Amino acid sequence: MSKETFDPTRYNHSANEPFSSVLEKKLSRRDVLKGGAAFAALGLFSSFGLAGCNSSSSSDNEASESLSLGFKSIAGSKTDAVVVPLGYSAQVLAPWGTPLNSIASEWKSDGTNTALDQANSLGMHHDGMQFFPLDGSSTDGLLCINHEYIDSNALHYDGAARDSEFVRKEINAHGVTVVRVQLTDNGWQVVKDDAHNRRFTAATEMDISGPLAMTAALITPFSTAGNKTRGTLNNCGNGSTPWGTYLTCEENWPGYFVADEATMTEDQKRIGISSLTSGRYNWHDQAGSADEVQGEFSRFNLTPNGANALEDYRNEANGYGYIVEIDPYNPDSTAVKRTALGRFRHEGCAYGKLEAGKPIVFYSGHDSRFEYLYKFESTAMWDPADADRTDRLAVGAKYMDSGTLYVARFDGDGKGMWLPLVLTTPSADGSETLANSFSSQADIILNTAGAADIVGATPMDRPEWTAVDPVTGTVYLTLTNNTQRTDTTNPANPRLNNAFGHIIRWDEVEGSNEFDWDIFVFGSPEDADAETNLSGLDEFNQFASPDGMAFDARGIMWVQTDNGADEVTSYTNDQMLAVVPSKLVDADGNQEVLSASNQAELRRFFVGPNNCEVTGLSLTPDQKNFFVNIQHPGNWPYSTNAAEETPEGTSVRPRASTVVIMKDDNGEIGV
Repeated sequence: MSKETFDPTRYNHSANEPFSSVLEKKLSRRDVLKGGAAFAALGLFSSFGLAGCNSSSSSDNEASESLSLGFKSIAGSKTDAVVVPLGYSAQVLAPWGTPLNSIASEWKSDGTNTALDQANSLGMHHDGMQFFPLDGSSTDGLLCINHEYIDSNALHYDGAARDSEFVRKEINAHGVTVVRVQLTDNGWQVVKDDAHNRRFTAATEMDISGPLAMTAALITPFSTAGNKTRGTLNNCGNGSTPWGTYLTCEENWPGYFVADEATMTEDQKRIGISSLTSGRYNWHDQAGSADEVQGEFSRFNLTPNGANALEDYRNEANGYGYIVEIDPYNPDSTAVKRTALGRFRHEGCAYGKLEAGKPIVFYSGHDSRFEYLYKFESTAMWDPADADRTDRLAVGAKYMDSGTLYVARFDGDGKGMWLPLVLTTPSADGSETLANSFSSQADIILNTAGAADIVGATPMDRPEWTAVDPVTGTVYLTLTNNTQRTDTTNPANPRLNNAFGHIIRWDEVEGSNEFDWDIFVFGSPEDADAETNLSGLDEFNQFASPDGMAFDARGIMWVQTDNGADEVTSYTNDQMLAVVPSKLVDADGNQEVLSASNQAELRRFFVGPNNCEVTGLSLTPDQKNFFVNIQHPGNWPYSTNAAEETPEGTSVRPRASTVVIMKDDNGEIGV
């Protein structure tokens, strides 16, 4: 692709049929069946159930029927404070810079903490998160918290010199934190100096497993055997496993690496590696510093300058782009990058409903415009006894190092197909197989997105988090937005410029690679025209750019937004909404989507402070403590009371923070 035609914000240049076109066909077909655009505006999907949604057991259905949201939808907010429903409180628990141990100094508001301090404190810009109970407790456990990126202006003190210390501090602010937290008489507290507390930074040594491990593509001066790498980057979405480990997802990691465009490989171009002049933080600029240790800075420059991969870092980025498994319970364990689940910009990783004697499946989106949805299916069959094993990373190797990686194709009749990314899979036009372009499964993994291009996967509108309904087994995916959509309009799909996003869902078809899909809800401002506000949203649940999403154990789906549309942001800051999808059924027992007739079931539960993004979420086993992250706030937090507004005229150094929400009567959250 020439420089003139290469769009650095779009990495998929395949001619695969875009999702908007597929959606147009599907909506148009239903428009014809049901009588036109007026029906579409009232929620045209509501009378069409998903084929697999009647397969849940009667006990599951009874549990779902007894579950109801117990709070009123709150109004939007534009303040330097969080907002929760009446009867709830919100506490700031774990802000950026909180020391994990006595090595680190207390956080300093002037930015003078050192790189060593940062390596032993909570990282910056919290994102995905999971609570892991200790001995089954709901008042004592471990939080695993992702740290997506940094804000250099907030991280450093005014006038800080850009030297090796400066860069190391930035490297150490990335990654993941494992921190013990406890509920005391004074609220939730971080347990400083606990043996479980640890940091994984952009420099922490990690193992690599699966098809790419021990291959030539992973050989570097640091890992001559190709089985290790240093660090994890841009940790955004997350997941967990049935055996008690944490999955952190490497999302927009390519921008951290640079290369001479003349030397870029096809996979580097496809994934979006930066040019020498467009790196995100340009850590490679410190290469050659007198105190540089083992290429700690030069490794971010992929340009070949030696005789082979043992003499430069041309392969360094090949160690990134994966699902990373962490055992939070074992502080002596090493994190493992599971390459079998694909190499791309992972955003979230959710496992499907478990059945003994059947494979485990994991779903993950590739968060970029026109990118794809993936599924990994394990070779090993699920053994429920593995959930109780203490050699958790060995269990992870059993289920996550061998299996089949698939990419999704959405067809216009409400059907879809999982296309296996293996050498024998034919191209979209049937003229060849992946073996014509790749020599091994490792090669396919290295350029997962390129392989997906060839087989005809459906480009989507920024696939982000996946979540699985514990009642029905239906899988949901947030599609944040895509303002670069350029398809023609029609009465059923009038939104050429998808600024508001939507949530899709599907059910697997037993014994095949097929699935049945539908649209659950369209984001929109409440005052938009009927061709935009297809789900009939009102003031109290209007949203744009759905992003983080998860089900709790009871079947409540929580959806967080990363607002990218002025029509909604002028009314409210980023937010979190709740709905119980399994309760939305018609007279025939088919699941309905959100529409004008039932959209009151989607309720706004939480609003974040000005300028923030509401990110990761997790509940304790008793469903009474809800952890939520606030990323890049503007002028917050003012105190440990997250709902206390920063006084007008007062300026605070903003700190990404974990907030814990509790019900004043000590009841379960949301009901």
